[in-house]
Amino acid sequence: MLFDTHAHLNAEQFNEDLPEVINRALEAGVTNIVVVGFDKPTITKAIELAETYEFIHASVGWHPVDAIDMTAEDLQWLEELAAHPKVVALGEMGLDYHWDKSPKEIQKEVFRKQIRLAKKVKLPIVIHNRDATADTVQILKEEGAEEIGGIMHSFSGSVEIAKQCLDMNFYISLGGPVTFKNAKTPKEVAAAIPLDRLLIETDCPYLTPHPFRGKRNEPGYVKLVAEQIAEIKGLSLPEFAEAATANAKKIFGIN
Repeated sequence: MLFDTHAHLNAEQFNEDLPEVINRALEAGVTNIVVVGFDKPTITKAIELAETYEFIHASVGWHPVDAIDMTAEDLQWLEELAAHPKVVALGEMGLDYHWDKSPKEIQKEVFRKQIRLAKKVKLPIVIHNRDATADTVQILKEEGAEEIGGIMHSFSGSVEIAKQCLDMNFYISLGGPVTFKNAKTPKEVAAAIPLDRLLIETDCPYLTPHPFRGKRNEPGYVKLVAEQIAEIKGLSLPEFAEAATANAKKIFGIN
């Protein structure tokens, strides 16, 4: 019972062998996947996959790197998609100061608009934060994001920042980096965060866990993430998987 809460099966890296990738995920024990769309093409594909496979749901939002491209019509489209029965969250959204395609002020504006939309449609949000932790947390607080809560996707911050996010009604999602030999901080976070607030993800095709680091990631590898966190928590794999899956179903409102 593994739940990959953040996958990009809508990425071109899966164009050639998607059915095989999905079969490997099922064989690894993956029972649920949320495919995340972050611009027009990937949102369209995420919805298509969610409509095709019963165990796939979609999250739809505008990535901060592409914030400069988002129009008022796009925001309206997100609002319409929020009513789709297989859409369980808005995002990924947030801030990314690593790439400079979209100016910071435009990123912030698009982030705020999406939080407000999520509050309107009553869906949780999926947060992308790269090199922008202070501003991300500040905007979440200022916009009252705790009203809807959500997921700190591929969390890379400290235990202290994680606790601030927990206080705002967010879950902490960990992926491949928690399996890296030299990854001290993600392991500390995994140890410190209460079991009922932890999620797992792949962010495939990126952030592939050890021992496949450097190769394309895929949902079946979420088992490696689960095994690592279970070990850190002193739990069996089934115990941790059951808890993490229950957490994901709760935040996404999946029965």
